[in-house]
Amino acid sequence: MTKPVTGVLFDVDGTLVDSVYLHTTAWWQAFRQYGHDVGSARIHRAIGMGSDKILDHLLGSGEGGGRDTGDDDALRAAHDSLYATKWTSLRRLPGAQKLLETCADRGLRNVLATSASKPELGALLRCLDADAVIDTVTSADDAGESKPAPDIVEVALRRSRLDAGEVVFVGDSVWDVKAAGALSIPCIGLTSGGLCAAELLDHGAATVYADPQDLLDHLDEALTTAFRVALTSA
Repeated sequence: MTKPVTGVLFDVDGTLVDSVYLHTTAWWQAFRQYGHDVGSARIHRAIGMGSDKILDHLLGSGEGGGRDTGDDDALRAAHDSLYATKWTSLRRLPGAQKLLETCADRGLRNVLATSASKPELGALLRCLDADAVIDTVTSADDAGESKPAPDIVEVALRRSRLDAGEVVFVGDSVWDVKAAGALSIPCIGLTSGGLCAAELLDHGAATVYADPQDLLDHLDEALTTAFRVALTSA
C-alpha cells in the first residue's frame, strides 16, 4: 500500500444490504399514490440520496414557481411506510458480514455512513448482524444534508476521530462517490446497487468490484489502488 489506512467508511443500502430495489418499489408506489408517474429506472438511479434531496431530484424543485411541495411530507411518509413492510425481505449482500469482520480483524475501523433514516438504519443493522465489528454509525438524521453533500461523511469522520487522509469509502451509487470526493476520500465502488462499473468510474470511483465478496477477495489490491489513484489525483 502507498499509505496507511486506519478506517473504512461504508454506505449500507446497495453496498452491504440488498435493498436498492425495495426502495425503488416503495418510492414508485408512493409517487403513484400522490399522482406522480415517475419511471422505476429514474427512481433507481436516484437511490442513495436522502429524502431531503430525492423529491426535488425526481419531481423538480419547488422554488421559483416550480412544483407544489405541499405533499412532500406525505410522500416521504408513504415511502417510509411502504418500505417498512419490506424489511423482512432485506438480505445481506454476499460477503458483507465477512468483509466487515475481516476489516476489523486487520485493525481497521468500520464506519457506516448512510443516507438511511434512523428507523431504516435499525432494520439494516439487524440484517447485517455485525454490531460487534462496527465502530461508528451515522444516518441521515445526523447531518444537515444527505448525499451527495458530504455532511454525513464529515459527521462519520468526526465521530470516529478518523482523518479523511487515512480512510476509504465503499459505496454503490454516484452519490456515494460524489460525497467522498468532496472530501478527497478515495471511493471503492460496488455494482451491487445496480449501476455499471463504467458509470461509477466516470464519476470518480478509484476502482470497482461486483459486491462485498468480490471486494473481500481483492481487498489488498482494492485499498492499494484506491490510495494510488487518490495520490495521483491530488
